Amino acid sequence: MTPKALVAAWVEAFNRGDAEALAAMYHADAVNHQVAAAPVAGREAIRAMFAREFAAAEMVCLVENLFEDGEWAILEWRDPLGLRGCGFFRVVGGQIAFQRGYWDKLSFLRQHGLPIPLG
Repeated sequence: MTPKALVAAWVEAFNRGDAEALAAMYHADAVNHQVAAAPVAGREAIRAMFAREFAAAEMVCLVENLFEDGEWAILEWRDPLGLRGCGFFRVVGGQIAFQRGYWDKLSFLRQHGLPIPLG
């Protein structure tokens, strides 16, 4: 599967809130680093992260642009509440080996009525 096709499938699983399907798209030792948080390493830790996040807030990813360059897919996205971000996915052997995402965590927490951590 090409990086672009894999990320398109990732978006579909994300919009279903399917942490299991998402985790299956990652290498066993993959790293997911959302820059607003510490990196998450390993497929099981990534699955647990998605499960926690889906339990905390209803999230929808609307694709603005999806590009591919070699083994990288670049996703520019928005959500129905106005949040915008982008993600970079390195795909090796048909699975995500590394992901980095950029988005505004404070806006996300406020939009979903979630507590804002202090300190």
